[in-house]
Amino acid sequence: MSSSIKLGDLESQSVITLPVLSPVPNIFQSEVPTAVPSEAPSGVTTRVATPVPEKAPEKVSEKETADQIWDKDPANPYNWSSGTKTIHVIMLSLVSCLASISASIVSPAITYLGIHFSITSRTTIILTLTLYVIALAFGPIIGGPLSETLGRRWVYVGCVLTGALFTIGAAEAPNFAALCIFRFLAGFCWGPTMAIAVGSCSELFRPEKRGPVSAIVVLMGFFGPGLGPVVGAYAVVEHNWRWTQYCLLMISAVALVFTLLSKETFHPIIRRRLAIKAGLPVPAPPSVPERLHEFFFRSVLRPVRMLFFEPIVTFICLYVALGFGTLFSFFAAVPYVFTLVYKFSVKECGLVFLAVIIGCVLGLVTMIVCDKLLYQKQVARHPPNLVPPEHRLYGAMVGSIVLPIGLFWFGWSARESVSWASPAAAIIFFAWGNICIFISTFQYKGDAYTPDVVASAASANSLARYGFAAVFPLFTIQMYQKLEIEWASSLLGFIAIAMMPIPWALFKFGRRIRAKSQYDTIKYE
Repeated sequence: MSSSIKLGDLESQSVITLPVLSPVPNIFQSEVPTAVPSEAPSGVTTRVATPVPEKAPEKVSEKETADQIWDKDPANPYNWSSGTKTIHVIMLSLVSCLASISASIVSPAITYLGIHFSITSRTTIILTLTLYVIALAFGPIIGGPLSETLGRRWVYVGCVLTGALFTIGAAEAPNFAALCIFRFLAGFCWGPTMAIAVGSCSELFRPEKRGPVSAIVVLMGFFGPGLGPVVGAYAVVEHNWRWTQYCLLMISAVALVFTLLSKETFHPIIRRRLAIKAGLPVPAPPSVPERLHEFFFRSVLRPVRMLFFEPIVTFICLYVALGFGTLFSFFAAVPYVFTLVYKFSVKECGLVFLAVIIGCVLGLVTMIVCDKLLYQKQVARHPPNLVPPEHRLYGAMVGSIVLPIGLFWFGWSARESVSWASPAAAIIFFAWGNICIFISTFQYKGDAYTPDVVASAASANSLARYGFAAVFPLFTIQMYQKLEIEWASSLLGFIAIAMMPIPWALFKFGRRIRAKSQYDTIKYE
């Protein structure tokens, strides 16, 4: 059977009919044979119409194929069972709580430490708290890069174990200098666990389900400052100051069990191990000089530069640092105020800090509500994983209003004519706003920057907030004595009001600010 195809002259529009034999050529051939006429009128240009093959599917790159396979791989932490993920969330919550509770647990023992070591200067005794908090800032500088080289799991196990050993040294310290040194070393070891915990959450859960879980882990980190004075007060009154450290050893033992039950969560290391097991070629690890250069650039130089020259990081770090500094100033302010005004005992002053825990729970509820009612609506309106990070700031905007209310309320209600319950309730409002600001801005940075840059932004945040937290308790009593309770608290409240526009400005102008960033940001357009 034969058919015919018409040939059109582009200039004269003349038509020539040529025979074409069937069958039609294979459309998957790279070159389709074309019938060329043996005769055609002179001066006539002919164009042969040939069957047009269907477009073959584009070849998927090796990288895309590997990513697609990894996305469905059972070894991918995203695909682990709910039970396995629950064990990891418990572990992350415990190590976060352990690192933070250790900072505040010594605050009720300040007077007892002065008596035991014959020290009269309150500022000197507070060094047991200050040095530990400073160590929390510097520990992640070493622990963060190590977790990306050796793996998260071994950093958790090693840090919890070595921190516990130094805590034993603190509990048995023969003099004040030894106590301060062991406290610093314990903080240096436990600091990385809290710093990389939220990163581990990002490796366990996909972005659309990550918010509530990371909020829980961060919440446990905030439970520490509220729970520490309660535990410390009863330990020091019922036994002695050494029992504050023994209590930490009990918590660290439970945390160590769960770290041993955990598995590696850092995706690049898991994929490298799977490739080696399958006999696939893997890139050679960087040399020692390259690692040192990368460490200095990523863990030291870049976080400091971002802290001072990257607007998003600068303002968020300043806001969060002031909140942390104010929180840690309460370790000195609450005993001072409630002892002076309401004649509270050490135990009763410790129980006041339960207000911090209540405020943190309210903050968690607020973040979950914001996620369900506001953020998830944006998830439905945008492509997968492409919700602009500004929608993470709803919680911070709520917190920016609640936090200064708590500070003014605390300062002007702490008087004999007003029940002690009123300033205690004010602490709830402060803690509520503080944790909303921290969680919300942390999630915002995590969505705004690429993972490599997020690590540096987190390090900058740690340096700022723990630097302020270490310094504030040193001058809190002097500030309350000079300005009195009302105006000392009001000063902190006015500073909070000055910081209030930050989340609102980022919500409105964040897209433009991100576009001008000198660092790698995630594109959502």
